[in-house]
Amino acid sequence: MQFLDPAVPRRLDGWHSPTTSLDMPVVTYGHAGAPLLLFPTAAADYLENERFFLVKSIEPLILAGQVRVFSIDSINRYAWMDPKVPVPEQARRQNLYARYIEDEVVPYIRHACGDPGVRIATTGASFGAFHAANSLFRRPDLFRGVIAMSGFYDLEPGYFKGYSDDDCFFNNPAWYLRELGGEPLRLLRTDCHIVIVSGQGAYEAPAESQKLADLLASRGIPHVLDLWGHDVNHDWPWWRRMLPHHLPSVL
Repeated sequence: MQFLDPAVPRRLDGWHSPTTSLDMPVVTYGHAGAPLLLFPTAAADYLENERFFLVKSIEPLILAGQVRVFSIDSINRYAWMDPKVPVPEQARRQNLYARYIEDEVVPYIRHACGDPGVRIATTGASFGAFHAANSLFRRPDLFRGVIAMSGFYDLEPGYFKGYSDDDCFFNNPAWYLRELGGEPLRLLRTDCHIVIVSGQGAYEAPAESQKLADLLASRGIPHVLDLWGHDVNHDWPWWRRMLPHHLPSVL
């Protein structure tokens, strides 16, 4: 199977990020439509979602000009996935990554779309779901929807190891959503589309999705929680079904 139909417009780009001090590549699929920011899993790269055919799973929407996909690198391998890096530095790097998305990726996408005010949907699986959700919840003025697949949304149990500072707090949805107010909360309540989807099979953690849904409900934030069956494992074949199933609802 080809990774993509040759008819799909595909552009490789990138720049040296002044925020992260890293070379940060990006790949774009499509020519028109609502922008979708796609995150890789774990410590993977910006082409992972193409290699595992996740982009191909939404190819009809791309070719129809309904969605334009922007896929970026993760920095997890320099932060949460590197045990040699102390937790305070991991958290600092996570915050730099969030700022890179907000200050560099968003303007890039808006320029590419020819719309300086367009709000962007996000998606990802596993650790990518965390980044997709964190991007929306931090800045609903920049983002307008998320499809979070098979994710977790609280870094405290496995990553913070008892440490806390502002970089931790403002990048941990399980913490900052409890205190969110003002315009960000209003936007999340009235003008965002939030889909939390998980299987219940091998290596899935549906309780993490349920916890996020409960937190959103406690803040009056509308959302969809979609728990698939006990045969649905933490793996690409299922994400290739989840994303096209839910994508039309956030476009």
